[in-house]
Amino acid sequence: MHPFTLERPRDAAAAIALGSAAEPATEYIAGGTDMLQLLQDDVRRPERLVALRADVLDDRIDIQGDGTLRLGAAATMADVADHARVREAFPLIADALLASASPQVRNMATVGGNLLQRTRCAYFRDVGVAACNKRRPGSGCAAIDGDNRLHAILGGSEHCIATHASDFAVALVALDAGLRLRALHGERTVALEAFHRVPGDTPHVETVLQPGEIVTAIEVPASGALSRHAHYLKVRDRASFEFELVSAAVALEIDGDRIGAARVAVGGVATKPWRLRGVEDALAGARADTAAYRTAATRAVDGAVPRRHNAFKVDLLVRALVRALEIAGSRA
Repeated sequence: MHPFTLERPRDAAAAIALGSAAEPATEYIAGGTDMLQLLQDDVRRPERLVALRADVLDDRIDIQGDGTLRLGAAATMADVADHARVREAFPLIADALLASASPQVRNMATVGGNLLQRTRCAYFRDVGVAACNKRRPGSGCAAIDGDNRLHAILGGSEHCIATHASDFAVALVALDAGLRLRALHGERTVALEAFHRVPGDTPHVETVLQPGEIVTAIEVPASGALSRHAHYLKVRDRASFEFELVSAAVALEIDGDRIGAARVAVGGVATKPWRLRGVEDALAGARADTAAYRTAATRAVDGAVPRRHNAFKVDLLVRALVRALEIAGSRA
């Protein structure tokens, strides 16, 4: 492991100041469940780590008067998933969190850190592989002609086809969540759908965060009727502690036998949490039945670019999405 200095700032302002400095090379650590692996594997080599503890960042979980859910970035995945009002008003979020990692990891991992976790691409995490544009910009992408079974069919480029790993982020994108970001000179709000970047020709730049900027809170607008008919489906190689091959977060507003509105996002198939607006448009106004779900789900693979080992994801994505819609639509 590369040696580093650990800083424990007294508050968020001090943490931001440390992260904004040009030198030494600095990164943030919160729960550390992903960062510690990257440090041990020599993938990340910061000279300084800045700890974002609960006394530096907010860890509160609050449903406000207008129904908006506000999660402090330092709240743990376990605390959010187990929160009674979150389970009642935002079941899609609770389901996605409980489908993630293991109880031990959820007890440590923060919701802010979960959104910033790095890809599980084996080529990225193996420093013995030279060709990884995420780890070494300009070196190439070993996955394109290599073992790409777990890689993206949506949002990729000739420079990178690594998938984003967060279940939680997929559910949040489906629910139009926003992030509160804080830097030296103020705060801003960014839609989570726009927070992660597609790789293009700069796959090492994964988010819109500026140097020193930190995520302070996640805000999810009231889901209302959408919370009643919602489901998070995760298809994976084994039943627990496994990243997805395909996941789908769906929420439907159903009036009688018709769909008034739909929210759909998927994971495991794209380079970022992927919103399927074409599927949503196809569902709006349609009958809430399997035939309509199947017709709409075919739009999920618009623009897909399958590779040698992951072409199965095209059919799997459509089938998984239909199943998620059937489950959500059948809920009373």
